[in-house]
Amino acid sequence: MVDGHLLVYARVSTAGQDTSGQIDALNAAGCARIFVEHASGAKTERVELAKLLDQALPGDVVCVVRLDRLGRSLPHLIETVTSLDTRGIGFRSISENIDTTTAGGRLIFHVFGAPAEFERELIRERTNAGLTAARARGRVGGRPSVMTPEKVKAAQTMHNTRDSTIAAIASVLGVSRAPIYRHL
Repeated sequence: MVDGHLLVYARVSTAGQDTSGQIDALNAAGCARIFVEHASGAKTERVELAKLLDQALPGDVVCVVRLDRLGRSLPHLIETVTSLDTRGIGFRSISENIDTTTAGGRLIFHVFGAPAEFERELIRERTNAGLTAARARGRVGGRPSVMTPEKVKAAQTMHNTRDSTIAAIASVLGVSRAPIYRHL
């Protein structure tokens, strides 16, 4: 155990559910402060979790009853715990008996994280393969250009007369100044 405080996070998905079971288990762990949230795990904005993460200091330990109380998904859980670790904050899950303040706890947590990292790499590889195949078929990603060949020629003609400003050219062609600069 480190010298900081034990900050505890308890969450239930709906207002009708009760956190008392989680709070009892967390009190038994010797917490300094409990942050209680009534929000779905799928929600990206969880006010109490944000408060806990803001108040946690190096040497503190964030504690939950189960891993699924903290993260929306395995990648989110790993990202959160990794962020805590880089700030010098430990993590403990009572049910899974994971404590990242110990070498064994860090090992177990990384074993959990390996499949998630593997899945992210597979997704990245499939995405890149799909983009390469699309390019080979002549497909180009991104938004279509607002500058047609006719608009480019008109912009060049107006610009060569030196009577028109970039803003005026853009206004006449119905585009912003950026594509005019790009094509001139």
